[in-house]
Amino acid sequence: MHTAENTMDRVDDWVVLLDEDGLEIGTAPKSSVHGADTSLHLAFSCYVFNERGEVLLTRRALGKKTWPGVWTNSFCGHPAPAETLTDAVHRRAGFELGLQIENIELALPLFRYRATDSSGIVENEVCPVYLARAVGDPTANPDEVMEFTWTDPEVLRRSVLASPFAFSPWMVLQMRELETFGA
Repeated sequence: MHTAENTMDRVDDWVVLLDEDGLEIGTAPKSSVHGADTSLHLAFSCYVFNERGEVLLTRRALGKKTWPGVWTNSFCGHPAPAETLTDAVHRRAGFELGLQIENIELALPLFRYRATDSSGIVENEVCPVYLARAVGDPTANPDEVMEFTWTDPEVLRRSVLASPFAFSPWMVLQMRELETFGA
Protein backbone atom coordinates (compact mmCIF):
# COMPACT_ATOMS: atom_id res chain seq x y z
CA MET A 1 0.00 0.00 0.00
CA HIS A 2 3.07 2.24 0.12
CA THR A 3 3.11 3.16 -3.57
CA ALA A 4 3.83 6.10 -5.81
CA GLU A 5 0.13 6.98 -5.79
CA ASN A 6 0.64 8.24 -2.23
CA THR A 7 2.45 11.33 -3.50
CA MET A 8 0.63 13.57 -1.03
CA ASP A 9 2.62 11.88 1.75
CA ARG A 10 5.99 13.17 0.53
CA VAL A 11 7.96 15.77 2.47
CA ASP A 12 6.67 18.54 0.18
CA ASP A 13 2.94 18.07 0.85
CA TRP A 14 0.79 21.02 1.91
CA VAL A 15 -1.08 21.88 5.10
CA VAL A 16 -4.12 24.05 5.76
CA LEU A 17 -3.31 27.18 7.78
CA LEU A 18 -5.82 28.43 10.36
CA ASP A 19 -6.51 31.64 12.22
CA GLU A 20 -6.93 31.71 16.02
CA ASP A 21 -10.65 30.92 15.60
CA GLY A 22 -9.82 27.76 13.62
CA LEU A 23 -10.91 29.19 10.28
CA GLU A 24 -8.93 28.43 7.12
CA ILE A 25 -6.73 31.32 5.99
CA GLY A 26 -4.52 29.63 3.41
CA THR A 27 -2.12 26.80 2.72
CA ALA A 28 1.63 26.26 2.94
CA PRO A 29 4.13 23.49 2.22
CA LYS A 30 4.37 21.23 5.26
CA SER A 31 8.16 21.46 5.13
CA SER A 32 8.00 25.24 5.57
CA VAL A 33 5.46 25.27 8.40
CA HIS A 34 7.08 23.09 11.06
CA GLY A 35 9.85 25.01 12.81
CA ALA A 36 10.56 27.09 15.88
CA ASP A 37 7.58 29.36 15.12
CA THR A 38 5.01 26.99 13.63
CA SER A 39 1.82 28.54 12.27
CA LEU A 40 -1.48 27.18 13.52
CA HIS A 41 -2.64 24.52 11.06
CA LEU A 42 -5.11 21.65 10.68
CA ALA A 43 -4.19 18.09 11.59
CA PHE A 44 -5.89 14.99 13.00
CA SER A 45 -5.20 12.02 15.27
CA CYS A 46 -6.75 8.57 15.05
CA TYR A 47 -7.00 5.66 17.46
CA VAL A 48 -7.65 2.32 15.74
CA PHE A 49 -9.29 -0.60 17.54
CA ASN A 50 -9.43 -4.26 16.59
CA GLU A 51 -12.28 -6.75 16.96
CA ARG A 52 -11.06 -7.62 20.50
CA GLY A 53 -11.42 -3.98 21.62
CA GLU A 54 -7.66 -3.40 21.79
CA VAL A 55 -6.18 -0.12 20.58
CA LEU A 56 -3.22 0.10 18.20
CA LEU A 57 -0.26 1.93 19.73
CA THR A 58 2.61 2.93 17.41
CA ARG A 59 6.18 4.04 17.94
CA ARG A 60 7.29 6.83 15.62
CA ALA A 61 10.19 6.01 13.29
CA LEU A 62 13.59 7.37 14.28
CA GLY A 63 13.71 9.35 11.02
CA LYS A 64 10.66 11.44 11.93
CA LYS A 65 11.37 15.19 12.18
CA THR A 66 9.53 15.54 15.49
CA TRP A 67 9.28 13.17 18.44
CA PRO A 68 11.30 10.35 16.80
CA GLY A 69 11.07 7.02 18.61
CA VAL A 70 8.18 8.15 20.81
CA TRP A 71 5.11 5.99 21.40
CA THR A 72 1.89 7.58 20.23
CA ASN A 73 -1.66 6.99 19.03
CA SER A 74 -2.30 4.73 16.03
CA PHE A 75 -1.52 7.44 13.47
CA CYS A 76 -1.93 11.12 12.73
CA GLY A 77 -1.46 13.51 9.86
CA HIS A 78 -2.58 16.60 7.99
CA PRO A 79 -5.43 16.86 5.50
CA ALA A 80 -4.37 18.24 2.14
CA PRO A 81 -6.06 21.43 0.90
CA ALA A 82 -9.64 20.59 -0.20
CA GLU A 83 -9.39 17.07 1.27
CA THR A 84 -12.00 16.08 3.86
CA LEU A 85 -10.74 15.00 7.24
CA THR A 86 -12.23 11.52 6.86
CA ASP A 87 -10.56 11.09 3.46
CA ALA A 88 -7.27 12.16 5.06
CA VAL A 89 -7.77 9.67 7.90
CA HIS A 90 -8.27 6.84 5.37
CA ARG A 91 -5.25 7.99 3.33
CA ARG A 92 -2.90 8.11 6.31
CA ALA A 93 -4.11 4.75 7.68
CA GLY A 94 -3.10 3.22 4.38
CA PHE A 95 0.17 5.13 4.07
CA GLU A 96 1.47 4.72 7.64
CA LEU A 97 0.03 1.32 8.48
CA GLY A 98 -1.04 -0.34 5.21
CA LEU A 99 -4.38 -0.58 6.96
CA GLN A 100 -7.96 -0.22 5.87
CA ILE A 101 -10.28 1.21 8.50
CA GLU A 102 -14.03 1.50 8.97
CA ASN A 103 -16.55 2.98 11.42
CA ILE A 104 -14.67 6.28 11.71
CA GLU A 105 -16.08 8.32 14.58
CA LEU A 106 -15.19 11.88 15.59
CA ALA A 107 -14.38 11.76 19.31
CA LEU A 108 -12.80 15.17 20.05
CA PRO A 109 -13.81 17.68 17.36
CA LEU A 110 -12.19 20.71 19.01
CA PHE A 111 -8.91 19.26 20.30
CA ARG A 112 -6.06 21.76 19.99
CA TYR A 113 -2.51 21.74 21.30
CA ARG A 114 0.89 23.38 21.03
CA ALA A 115 4.07 21.49 21.99
CA THR A 116 7.80 21.88 21.45
CA ASP A 117 10.02 18.91 20.57
CA SER A 118 13.48 18.58 22.15
CA SER A 119 14.92 19.77 18.81
CA GLY A 120 13.02 23.06 19.18
CA ILE A 121 10.42 22.28 16.50
CA VAL A 122 6.93 23.37 17.49
CA GLU A 123 3.65 21.62 16.69
CA ASN A 124 0.72 24.05 16.76
CA GLU A 125 -2.42 22.28 15.63
CA VAL A 126 -6.17 22.16 15.66
CA CYS A 127 -6.30 18.38 15.70
CA PRO A 128 -9.69 16.63 15.73
CA VAL A 129 -9.40 13.13 17.19
CA TYR A 130 -11.01 10.10 15.53
CA LEU A 131 -11.69 6.52 16.54
CA ALA A 132 -11.85 3.75 13.92
CA ARG A 133 -11.99 -0.02 13.53
CA ALA A 134 -9.23 -1.95 11.74
CA VAL A 135 -10.00 -4.15 8.77
CA GLY A 136 -7.21 -6.71 8.87
CA ASP A 137 -3.75 -6.33 10.34
CA PRO A 138 -1.31 -3.44 9.96
CA THR A 139 1.81 -3.53 7.82
CA ALA A 140 3.75 -0.56 9.09
CA ASN A 141 5.61 1.78 6.74
CA PRO A 142 9.12 1.83 8.30
CA ASP A 143 9.58 5.50 7.35
CA GLU A 144 6.66 6.33 9.65
CA VAL A 145 6.36 3.58 12.28
CA MET A 146 9.24 1.59 13.80
CA GLU A 147 7.01 -0.74 15.81
CA PHE A 148 3.45 -1.20 16.97
CA THR A 149 1.40 -3.18 19.44
CA TRP A 150 -2.24 -3.81 20.30
CA THR A 151 -3.11 -3.07 23.93
CA ASP A 152 -6.00 -2.74 26.33
CA PRO A 153 -7.32 0.86 26.27
CA GLU A 154 -7.49 1.22 30.06
CA VAL A 155 -3.97 -0.17 30.52
CA LEU A 156 -2.76 2.31 27.90
CA ARG A 157 -4.48 5.23 29.62
CA ARG A 158 -2.95 4.33 32.99
CA SER A 159 0.50 3.99 31.38
CA VAL A 160 0.23 7.35 29.61
CA LEU A 161 -0.91 9.18 32.74
CA ALA A 162 1.76 7.49 34.92
CA SER A 163 4.66 8.02 32.47
CA PRO A 164 3.77 10.93 30.16
CA PHE A 165 7.41 11.45 29.14
CA ALA A 166 7.32 8.15 27.20
CA PHE A 167 4.48 9.26 24.90
CA SER A 168 3.76 12.03 22.41
CA PRO A 169 2.51 15.23 24.06
CA TRP A 170 -0.69 15.25 22.00
CA MET A 171 -1.50 11.71 23.11
CA VAL A 172 -0.99 12.61 26.77
CA LEU A 173 -3.45 15.50 26.43
CA GLN A 174 -5.93 13.39 24.44
CA MET A 175 -5.92 10.62 27.07
CA ARG A 176 -7.20 13.14 29.62
CA GLU A 177 -10.22 13.89 27.42
CA LEU A 178 -11.15 10.68 25.61
CA GLU A 179 -14.07 8.91 27.28
CA THR A 180 -13.19 5.71 25.37
CA PHE A 181 -10.12 5.45 27.60
CA GLY A 182 -11.96 6.11 30.85
CA ALA A 183 -11.50 9.88 31.04
